[in-house]
Amino acid sequence: MDPVVVALAKAAGLEKALAEFPDDVAVAAAQAMNNAGVVHMPSDPAAEPWPPMRAGLGL
Repeated sequence: MDPVVVALAKAAGLEKALAEFPDDVAVAAAQAMNNAGVVHMPSDPAAEPWPPMRAGLGL
């Protein structure tokens, strides 16, 4: 497995998943890396990509 993926999984606290399901961790990492280009950073850092999550709004 890619050492970067192992390091990221450990940094995320996924040691148990890495030990028990290394194939699943590798597939999830590959899927995340393949979709990273789809996520666009907002031009305004204060902008939220979705409406604020407050109870009662829009209900």
